[in-house]
Amino acid sequence: MTSASTAQSASGSAADQTDDDRATGSPTTGGGGIPAAVRRRLATVDARLDGYAWLATAVVVAIAGILRFVGLGSPKGKIFDETYYAKDAYGLISRGVEWNYKDNGPAYVVHPPLGKWLIGLGEWAFGYQDTETNISVPGHLITTSPEFGWRVAAAVAGTLSVLMLVRIGRRMFRSTILGCTAGLLLALDGFHLVLSRTALLDIFLLLFVLAAFGALVLDRDARRRRWTRALEAGLDTSRPGRAGRPPSTWRDWPWWRLLAGVLLGCACAVKWSGVYFVPAFALLVIFWEVGVRRSAGVRHPWRDAVLDELPWLLLAGVLVVGTYLATWSGWLFTDDGYYRLASRYPGAGLSDNPIFGPLFNLWKYHSEAYKFHTGLETPHKYQSWPWQWLLLGRPVAFHYDPNGSCGAPSCSSEILLLGTPLLWWSFLPALAALAWLGLARRDWRAGAILLSVAAGLLPWFWYALDSRTMFSFYAAPAVPFLVLAVTYVLGAIATPAPAAVSATASPPNERDIADRRLVGGIIAGAYVLLVALCFAYFYPIFVAKAITYADWSARMWLDGRWI
Repeated sequence: MTSASTAQSASGSAADQTDDDRATGSPTTGGGGIPAAVRRRLATVDARLDGYAWLATAVVVAIAGILRFVGLGSPKGKIFDETYYAKDAYGLISRGVEWNYKDNGPAYVVHPPLGKWLIGLGEWAFGYQDTETNISVPGHLITTSPEFGWRVAAAVAGTLSVLMLVRIGRRMFRSTILGCTAGLLLALDGFHLVLSRTALLDIFLLLFVLAAFGALVLDRDARRRRWTRALEAGLDTSRPGRAGRPPSTWRDWPWWRLLAGVLLGCACAVKWSGVYFVPAFALLVIFWEVGVRRSAGVRHPWRDAVLDELPWLLLAGVLVVGTYLATWSGWLFTDDGYYRLASRYPGAGLSDNPIFGPLFNLWKYHSEAYKFHTGLETPHKYQSWPWQWLLLGRPVAFHYDPNGSCGAPSCSSEILLLGTPLLWWSFLPALAALAWLGLARRDWRAGAILLSVAAGLLPWFWYALDSRTMFSFYAAPAVPFLVLAVTYVLGAIATPAPAAVSATASPPNERDIADRRLVGGIIAGAYVLLVALCFAYFYPIFVAKAITYADWSARMWLDGRWI
């Protein structure tokens, strides 16, 4: 298959060709003086408002929102690591830094503050309570259960990530059905659901990484439209220097790429593992810029792409760092933070310089936190290794209560951080199929998804060599891209590309093509339905619904590995 096929969706459907025609003119006419093949290669999704697509998106997002918000205040009290993050969040909104109210001193924490700031906004709006220190604060907007207050930000983030995946999937696959399929699969993932209903940091990391990826997809489309307009205006790409490139004004700056820099800075400000996506996404930009130049007929696409885009990438990098530092403003502009003042921590090697001292002390703080992370080898009941994550080898129990009421002598109520098994056990086969299809079709989407999955998972294999204590929720930012991998393969099954025929053979019969697509659509639809049924079966152990011990035990498919 030629590189022109990269303008078509993973499914190769006729509907996708219609999108291309609306976006840049009919590919058979070569409108605007551009050869038809070049126009196809530069095609992007129609950016006009599509009421049907947004209605379908709204339905999927509503499903996600209902699942994440209904019963959000249950179970009562702080579960798992909420005991840290909910308290740190209250310290941030009340004092500007994480604060230990029990000891009345600054708290030593090893994660950046942005995720806790977001949790704190929910506490500010809906109220906070801590029985250990007798703190009870009503909400500034509405007073609800305190559990709702510290969990609502995670529910919002989880719902927004479903919305983003629908729109990203639609733009990448040029199919509203496939975009909604991706969003629905994410909405029905138990792993994503549990993180969306718990005041932990990982759902915010997932949100910002996915948002940055979406911004880069929009940047790719914007840059291709820029080249298309320039070619329509008569650009001669064989001319040397700036004469052979599209004219540039401030309107043509890569604003989406710069926004991606801000969003990646936010991701790093939730957890440092967001930094793994910075070089991966920079590579995506370079690959995509080389691709657009090659399609436009530039003589030296690699050289020109690096020379033209490196300054913008450096500026995006500055925005990553600047955004990260901005989230530490509460620590920088107050005197209460841990390691903030040298006079309070003698012997720590801190600086009293009024200008550079805060940044130097912040660096010292980071170096100590880094030592903590790299030296974290304390055994934990629910720790797991990266090669176990996609196999659901050791999920994390966030909450378990044997005293619930279920109408039977023995009951169980649990929140288990478990991916929907049928979906998660599809990830590895989907990645293998994605790699094969991507190579066969030379499809940019396959490469983008695979590189993003690698950025979210492969670094942890390195840390496993040092026997570092790790948990399955470290895989969170890779989950949307794993879902995109499954969706890509479903698209290929539902509407397969027509088989190649020889010059002497008869063209494929339209009815045969329709029959193949009908069968493929039934297979893909049946898979999504089975995922939904699997999710419904495990739903009680995602939301701490009290069920009989026998019913709970029946859901422990891998026995002791899940208990």
